[in-house]
Amino acid sequence: MSDLNATAAALLGLLHDGPKTGGQLVAEAGERFGAFFSVTRSQVYRELPALADQGLLRLGKQGPRSSQQYVLTAAGKKAFKNWLLSEPGPDHLRSPLILRLVHAGSLTAKQRESLVATARTTYGAEQESARTASKTAEDPYAKAVAEFGLAHAKAVLKFLDAIPTA
Repeated sequence: MSDLNATAAALLGLLHDGPKTGGQLVAEAGERFGAFFSVTRSQVYRELPALADQGLLRLGKQGPRSSQQYVLTAAGKKAFKNWLLSEPGPDHLRSPLILRLVHAGSLTAKQRESLVATARTTYGAEQESARTASKTAEDPYAKAVAEFGLAHAKAVLKFLDAIPTA
């Protein structure tokens, strides 16, 4: 197993395309990883200095409003490649929705109904977004990821149909 955690590896991977600020990395992570791998702003800003201290990134140009670009180093490219080639280990599902549903017995019927209805709307939108991404993806890996997102959204919607709200 590589020494990099998944968030650090995600950032190194995004920096392969060129220097970026923390804010740009947060935005691009949301676009490229979608719902299958979340990266928070606090994670990004915690990881960047640590990766620079390890010599995997170096500071780039200072941007507007004191934003700092980070640039991938040769050691960062090597560490990322080693991470890619290492055993990924098991996936860990962290779903705020499922966590809420585990405790849904503490809610009123109306509150459960609202929770499920909101989730249906959210996953319906994710399904449409993934469907569009799948149709427009030119890269076969991006297409496969979009199709995974589509299948995931469909599975959650089917799951929600089975949830009793009354």
